[in-house]
Amino acid sequence: MPKTTNAPTAAVFTNPTLSKADELAADSYRPLWTGPSGEESSGEAVARHLEATSALLDKDGWIRTYDHGKDWSNGADLADDDSMTVKAMLKSLLRVVRDEIGQDPQRTLSTALRHIGEAGGHGDTDTASIAADVMDLVIRAHTGSDTARATPWSERQHRTHADITALMAAGARFSRTYGPGTARAQEPAA
Repeated sequence: MPKTTNAPTAAVFTNPTLSKADELAADSYRPLWTGPSGEESSGEAVARHLEATSALLDKDGWIRTYDHGKDWSNGADLADDDSMTVKAMLKSLLRVVRDEIGQDPQRTLSTALRHIGEAGGHGDTDTASIAADVMDLVIRAHTGSDTARATPWSERQHRTHADITALMAAGARFSRTYGPGTARAQEPAA
């Protein structure tokens, strides 16, 4: 039976949880460390991606989900006065866009992972994809549910920034311990 709890989770990503995640990876039908490009990424590269994502969320803030509940049926309140100049119309349009987009840099877990991959300094689209898969495995090992995924787990109403940071730290530890290029990965198969 999967474990469900509203208790803080930062302390539960233990070494046995990571070992269980490694067992799940070994039983997977596809290789964990191969990204969408078809190329393998090292455990260190995935760990760096997760740490950069954590740093980005620490800097800009983490948000559980974006507010998609806004009432768009009213439409934007744009003036369409025939006497407006093109300059006045553009200023009005830019003001509405700025108000709608907002200046809040907070990101969800999945958005932050993608942004680090797109920026290219600490990862790429392969390491973003693999990092998401690593966190999925950690969450599956943590919950005992074979259908659990990190993004929905991160969007639960009781989740905190500390929970998300703990998950990424566990993913980085997992990557450095079990990923390609690690001492464990270099051991001959018994």
